[in-house]
Amino acid sequence: MTSYTLRNASPAKTKAEAVVVGVVPADDGAAGGAGLAAGGEDVAKAYGRKLRGLLATLGVTGRAGEVVKVPTGGTIGSPLLVLVGLGADPGPADVRRAAGNAARAVTNAASVALALPADTPDLVRAVVEGYRLGGYTFTTYKSRTSDTRSAEVVVLSGGARRKEMAAALEQAGVVVDAVAATRDWVNTPPGDLTPPALAEAVETAVAATNKELKGRGKVKVEVLDEVRLAELGCGGILAVGAGSAAPPRLVELTYSPKHATTHLALVGKGITFDSGGLSIKPANSMPTMKEDMAGAAAVVQATLAIARLGLPIRISAFAALAENMVGGGSMRPGDVLTTYTGTTVEVLNTDAEGRLVLVDAMGLAVEREPDLMVDVATLTGHMVVALGDRLAGVMGSDEVVSQLLAAAEAAGEDAWPMPIPDYMDERIRSSKVADLAQHDLIRWGGGLFAAAFLREFTGGLPWGHLDIAGPTFNKGGPSGHWTSGATGYGVATLVELCRALAADGS
Repeated sequence: MTSYTLRNASPAKTKAEAVVVGVVPADDGAAGGAGLAAGGEDVAKAYGRKLRGLLATLGVTGRAGEVVKVPTGGTIGSPLLVLVGLGADPGPADVRRAAGNAARAVTNAASVALALPADTPDLVRAVVEGYRLGGYTFTTYKSRTSDTRSAEVVVLSGGARRKEMAAALEQAGVVVDAVAATRDWVNTPPGDLTPPALAEAVETAVAATNKELKGRGKVKVEVLDEVRLAELGCGGILAVGAGSAAPPRLVELTYSPKHATTHLALVGKGITFDSGGLSIKPANSMPTMKEDMAGAAAVVQATLAIARLGLPIRISAFAALAENMVGGGSMRPGDVLTTYTGTTVEVLNTDAEGRLVLVDAMGLAVEREPDLMVDVATLTGHMVVALGDRLAGVMGSDEVVSQLLAAAEAAGEDAWPMPIPDYMDERIRSSKVADLAQHDLIRWGGGLFAAAFLREFTGGLPWGHLDIAGPTFNKGGPSGHWTSGATGYGVATLVELCRALAADGS
């Protein structure tokens, strides 16, 4: 177990086995020039005039993503200096990414000192979140593993003795725990995390959180099985799960702290594996389809983090869990489903199943009478085509979209606003036999169509839709605080949204 502490100390004098310092491009714009960022001043003094020549010889530019390791030869107290590029005019997002890069560069060091910009609470959180998440590994299924994590990590900051800085360190740990737990769930093979298994995992996580809270506004959990879902008339989630031997579940979490200023409903898509159903996916699209429950995982873990942080926001969270498989009971293109709200839907593509489980959960969420609602879902490949694999699409009510974009920026998670054009209303009502068409045959704008479809089930509430199909799973190599595989995208954004709502309501 690695310990994280905050200390007011000189990075040039620390005896840690490695010291990490940020690098920025030189102010004078000299070709190949670079200098040390805030936090590294004492290291710069120790090297003196030799520093600029050393950086030039090593080709250090200060660009984002750069990592260079330098033996110090006794120039400073630590034997190893790790230089990480921050880019020009770095903010918390840049520091978070640089700290993540540093975590993978420092291996087998018993102790590490992080001398990155950390003179505000936001920057302290960025350093801790970046370093811890950048060093995340998923080794549950590895028969042989070696632990290269440091036993002690010290964040160096001139404000270490201030209460708000210590609080930031603790808060960062809560967010990292939630993101890492989300990554663990999403990385778990789908055969081991079926809807019933994931529902049990949620119950276990809630119990652990409540034990920590010790009476400080506990989180309540209720799991609805297939029998209860049928009694309620949740035709969407039942139809999606009908082809699987593992029945669907709908999990509701409730957090009701005293003096809550706002009531937020969260809804997450939890398709534990998506074969596409009878509209089956190509084989090369299936290996990472364990990621299709990332929205539900993010919603659950964000709720638990919000409770641990003691934010005065009432939460009604719903995780709609089903496995979309091919079987004798699978829903068919052409079937008409009756959702929880009584709205009928014609199924036209069984691989557009996420919206069907979401609308049942959204119908229940509306009945809890929240002030606003946010759904999180790996909903459409169309959004990946439009925005790539790093950006989430944000749609919905103008105010909530603005709030989500601001929260994503504060969390260091990239997002972009997308429209729901008026003409989508006609497209979602194009069915000849039901109230709504679940899908249509027009190739373009499928992500916008999906959002328009979901909007029909918001009950007129202020609502935001976060389509995380792109950034939820990193199929490439690690970068910044993102490691390969599940990213845990969305957790930090939801926490920041609640921080902002709490500040507005105070």
